Amino acid sequence: MQYEVPPDVDQQIRQHVATGQYASEAEVLREAMRALESRDQEIAAIQAGIDDMEAGRIRPFEEVDADIRQRFGFSKAP
Repeated sequence: MQYEVPPDVDQQIRQHVATGQYASEAEVLREAMRALESRDQEIAAIQAGIDDMEAGRIRPFEEVDADIRQRFGFSKAP
């Protein structure tokens, strides 16, 4: 499948290959797609947290802190 890449994006891809960090333009594009997927997942997780907060599905920080400290054997907060 062929795609038309704008000149500025093509230049950025070539610069990344020129650094030697990537062996090919395809490698740069794969990495870019992985970064986009990661960003999309992070945005979805943030939105899920916002949705939970707006729906009242929250716990006080002190309660969560105490649970974590107990679960992992951390001392109580000063």
